[in-house]
Amino acid sequence: MYVDLLGNGLLRLDVPKGFRSRLQPAICSFPRVRRPGSHVLLPLAVLILLLVSGCGGGSDDGSRPAPAATEFPSAKGKTIGELLHDPGAKPTRLVIAPATQTFDVGENRYAFGVFTRGQEQVSDADVALYFAKDGKGPVTGPLPAQVTSLETKPAYRATGAGGPGEATTVYVVPKVNLDRNGPWLVVAMLKGKDGLEVSRVPSPVVGKFPQVPAVGEKAPMIHTPTAAEVGGDLAKIDTRVPPDQMHQVDFADVVGKKPVVLVFATPALCQTRVCGPVVDVEQQVADAYKGKAEFIHMEIWNDNDIAKGPRPQVEAFNLESEPWAFLIDRHGIVRDRIEGAFGVSELEEAMRKITPG
Repeated sequence: MYVDLLGNGLLRLDVPKGFRSRLQPAICSFPRVRRPGSHVLLPLAVLILLLVSGCGGGSDDGSRPAPAATEFPSAKGKTIGELLHDPGAKPTRLVIAPATQTFDVGENRYAFGVFTRGQEQVSDADVALYFAKDGKGPVTGPLPAQVTSLETKPAYRATGAGGPGEATTVYVVPKVNLDRNGPWLVVAMLKGKDGLEVSRVPSPVVGKFPQVPAVGEKAPMIHTPTAAEVGGDLAKIDTRVPPDQMHQVDFADVVGKKPVVLVFATPALCQTRVCGPVVDVEQQVADAYKGKAEFIHMEIWNDNDIAKGPRPQVEAFNLESEPWAFLIDRHGIVRDRIEGAFGVSELEEAMRKITPG
């Protein structure tokens, strides 16, 4: 990964994957799918977490619209470094942890979490982001983030949902225009109780994962395991408790014929406890769109065992993180994709791209 030094260069950090297993639960960036023999990179969010002081917690009041851009400093005529050292803002005591790592040239969804050092989720912060290609060039921003709830109706919540550490919200900037490949610099500005607070954010790298199916491309042809294949024993192909009902059809049998929502997630093995809420969200939307699209939940690990590596379907989509949602039209073309956590409203909004009316 790259650590931005705001005009002083970029530092690449490679960390043995054993560290990630111990530190991953502290952050909102989702677990990288580990490939045999690969090195797992330590997210900068963890490094920040180890250095900052704790701060007060947040609330669980669900979704909130983005604050007005006028509530944050203008980027006009400023560099990203000048924003970071804005005299009207003090360093924040909160951790801004990116939840997406796959970016292409053009408009991108940028999701992140806000945490205290004690790993408590903060869901009531007002945050705006600023992006720049380098420490001297123009800055895009402020781009205020909306807060999206991961809550579902009670009937769609898995056993144990809402337990300690489970994510309840995600911060989202729906559209960030990143017009060049390579690392970008990011600064977050927050409205604190005593005024503005500021923090640098781990550098997104545009074009780093070009093999992940992009919008406009044909979805890879894969077979997904079905209830019939396992004799109705869904625990073999689903770690959710109880198993969901999105294993009735094989992706290969319906892609190119019907709209498909394909979600990669492992509820019981997702270290940040994000995948469970995402699968609950998918099930609720699946029932609302019954007959209009096929919904499939695809687990990550062979035999639901991390030690056995990722399933071939995950490899076919070249995924380096989870969860992922791919919305595919009846011609087999990816019309939208969502990396990381998403709520009912965001998935329903994306459904408009693949379903009529």
